Amino acid sequence: MLHRLFAFALAVLLSACATVPRPASTAARQPVTILVSIDGFSPDYLGKGDSPTLDRLAAEGVRARMRPSFPSKTFPNHYTLVTGLRPDRHGITGNAMVDAARPGEMFTLGNARQSQDPFWWEQAEPVWVTAEKQGIRTATMFWPGSDVPIHGRYPSDWARYYEPFSYDQRVRTVIDWLSRPAAERPRLLTLYFEDVDTKGHRFAPGGPEVKAAVRAVDAAIGALIARAEALGQPLNLIIVSDHGMAATHSDRSVDLDTLLPRDAYLLINSGALVELNPLPGREAEVAQALVKKHPHFECWNKADVPARFHYGRKPRVPAIVCLAETGWQVWQGPPRWPGPGGDHGFDPADPAMRALFIASGPAFARGRTLPDFDNIHVYPLLARIAGVTPLPSDGDAAVLADALAPR
Repeated sequence: MLHRLFAFALAVLLSACATVPRPASTAARQPVTILVSIDGFSPDYLGKGDSPTLDRLAAEGVRARMRPSFPSKTFPNHYTLVTGLRPDRHGITGNAMVDAARPGEMFTLGNARQSQDPFWWEQAEPVWVTAEKQGIRTATMFWPGSDVPIHGRYPSDWARYYEPFSYDQRVRTVIDWLSRPAAERPRLLTLYFEDVDTKGHRFAPGGPEVKAAVRAVDAAIGALIARAEALGQPLNLIIVSDHGMAATHSDRSVDLDTLLPRDAYLLINSGALVELNPLPGREAEVAQALVKKHPHFECWNKADVPARFHYGRKPRVPAIVCLAETGWQVWQGPPRWPGPGGDHGFDPADPAMRALFIASGPAFARGRTLPDFDNIHVYPLLARIAGVTPLPSDGDAAVLADALAPR
């Protein structure tokens, strides 16, 4: 309750700050870099009449279809985008995790005590921490990990994730940060929108509810651009998603209870991706029941996860990893929702998992479509545009060199 009251008070305070008009400086402004995430936005949503702003940015700037890292889940891929490391290296291996160093505890999205604990995040350093160390001011209007003191540092400006913050409020807060004098103005920012993913899970991808969510986020990005133009503030925008979305249905599901008793294992993740640890003394029983190819899903011991997934070395990766056929899900008990829905976490090579990539602004080429690429390569591009000297990563700056404007 105290956390909710604090978040509400913060929302009111930010609202007051963001709506106070500030005169734009008459001095020429240097471009700022904003990394925008639209969670669960499939590139297939473009060009359907619901995203005129994004369609224009894609046509006038740089666009591509991006492969997420495995697992194609939200937290792992958001951290990959800002570290350039695959989940098996940066340590955020799932939306839910356990660690032998924290027996009896589990990291989950809804457990603030765990998800805001630096312990889970400090196996890597996100770009805002590196930037701050190098004297580059940063600001985050939501991003997984940005409300955590990673290696003792926050962004200069940040807000704790609070879903009731309206899209308009998020944009106005970013503009408020950009309205400051140059010495206090962030040069690298993040901005996050979740509702396309939320609606994609609950309803069919591409259905009317998802289309409405696409229109809402497109309008928010249009407002961001218009308000920045009114300030005279040039923007280098990198607009991404963490993964796509595949259509599912409760008729296409497998019940783990038909294969194993629940008291034989600890379930960590389920749905498109199933991860679990056998309980002591039950290892052979669990392995015999699961580690093989089943109708509509396959399970491996962590050491035998296919090499192309780059997954299985971290101690946080559970003992058994199962991947469903695209469109199918594996649950403990009945499916989460009856009827049609959507999910991600499937094989990153599947086109349904492709993520959005659009780059627009003075730093970027115009009218260019790039080949599909792995999302590890966004980090060196982002660092270069923002003037940050990047840390070593799995990404290669040469992969997205053609996204840059000619010098």
